[in-house]
Amino acid sequence: MSQMPQQAAPAKCPSCAEPVEPGDLFCGACGHDLSVVPVPPQDHPTLTMTGSPAPGDGVEWPAADPDGSGTPPAVHLPTDLPGTDSADTPLPGHAAVPAQPAGAGVRFDRPAEPEEYPLQAPDPRVAETPAAAEEEPAQVCVACRAGRVDSDGYCENCGHAQPRERDHMERESGPVAAVSDRGLRHHRNEDAFSVGHTALPDGTPVTLAIVCDGVSSATRPDDASLAASQAAGDALLAALPRGTHPQAAMHEAIVAASQAVNALAEEPATAREHAPHQNAPACTIVGAVVASGLLVVGWVGDSRAYWVPDDRSAPPARLTEDDSWAAQMVAAGLMSEAEAYADERAHAITGWLGADAYELEPHTAAFKPDRPGVVVVCTDGLWNYAETAGEMAEVVPADAAARPLHSARVLVGHALDGGGHDNVTVAVVPFPAPPQGAGSA
Repeated sequence: MSQMPQQAAPAKCPSCAEPVEPGDLFCGACGHDLSVVPVPPQDHPTLTMTGSPAPGDGVEWPAADPDGSGTPPAVHLPTDLPGTDSADTPLPGHAAVPAQPAGAGVRFDRPAEPEEYPLQAPDPRVAETPAAAEEEPAQVCVACRAGRVDSDGYCENCGHAQPRERDHMERESGPVAAVSDRGLRHHRNEDAFSVGHTALPDGTPVTLAIVCDGVSSATRPDDASLAASQAAGDALLAALPRGTHPQAAMHEAIVAASQAVNALAEEPATAREHAPHQNAPACTIVGAVVASGLLVVGWVGDSRAYWVPDDRSAPPARLTEDDSWAAQMVAAGLMSEAEAYADERAHAITGWLGADAYELEPHTAAFKPDRPGVVVVCTDGLWNYAETAGEMAEVVPADAAARPLHSARVLVGHALDGGGHDNVTVAVVPFPAPPQGAGSA
C-alpha cells in the first residue's frame, strides 16, 4: 500500500545542537521535534548551473568556467525558450531556438512563491459537459413573476405554491377537445380525461372522449380517474379500427377501465393492511363515441353526457342517468327531481369503478341524431351549475362544433364563475365527426 514519506532525523538537534541518534523523533535534551523540516531561509538566491549571475540580483556570484576558456557561457531566460504545444510544434510568434552545444548552461530562477495561485484556465479543447450544456432554465413563479421555483414547487421569493400539472389541463385531438381544472375549493384535481380520433376499417372518421371523476372518499382518487380514463381511451382506440361496433367497444372500454382501477388496490399489496379503514381507489366514468352517423354513450356513476344541437330551436337532451341516491329516489317516485337533488344525499353514488364496487354494471346507449350538434361530456363539477339540458344548452357557445377547445374553456369558466366548488372537467365532441384533420379554430 502507499505510505507517506518519512523525514530522516538530523545528526544533531537543530535547536540545542545536542547529538541525536538515527530514528529519534524528539531531542532527548530539549524535546525538539526532529521530524519538523527546518524553515528555509527567507531569501531565494538564484541558482546557477554553469552560468553567470543575472543582472540586478544584488549578490555577486563567482562565474563558472567549466572548460577553463575564460569565456562565461551564454545565459538563457525562460522567455528565451521556444513555446510549443503538446505535439512539440512551435507556437505562433515563437521561433525555434537552435540546440545549444554541449556544455552550454541554463540558468534557473526560483521566484518568490505567491500567497495565492491563480486557477488554471479551462482547456478550450475539452468539450462542455452535457449536464451544463443542457441545463434547463429556472422556472419563474406564476404569482410574483420574479422568484425562482424550488424543487418542492414553491417560490423562493414569495413562497407561493406553483400549479401542479393536473391543476389545469387542456387537450385536443382532431375535432374533439377537453379541459380539466382543479376548481376553487379542492387542493388537487381528482378528475381525468382522454380524447382521441381514429377511423373505422372503411375509413370513416371516429371521435371519442372519456371523462372520469375520482371518488374523494376513497383512497388515491386522482390515480383512479387517471388509470380509468387512459385504459378506456386506449381500449376504444384499439377496438374501433378493428371494426368492433361502437356500442360493444364502449362496453369493453368500461370493463377495461374497471380492471385498471381494481389493480390499484393491489399496489402495494400491503397498503390495505396498514390502512384497513380506507376504501379502495374509485372513480366514475362517462364516455362518448361519434362514428358514421351514430352517437354512443357509456357510463358508471354520476358523470353525464348532454346533447346540444347546433340549431338551438331544437330541444337539447341529457343522454345519461345517474347512478346516485337522488336518481333512485326520482325513479322510485318518492321525490321530484328538484327535491331529490336539493337533498344533501343527492350526490351519494350507487355505482362506481373500483375494487369496493358492489357489481360492475356498465350502461351504454346508442342514438342517431337527425341534425348536427355537440356532445358535452362532463363531471358534476360542471353540471352542478347547469343541471338540466336546457341550462346546459344556454351556456354552450353557438359555435361549439367549430371551436370545441374554446367551448370547453367557456364551460369550465362558467363553473368557476359559479363558485368552482368541485373539480371541473368537460369534453366537447362534435356530431357528426368532421373529416380527419379538422380541429379547433
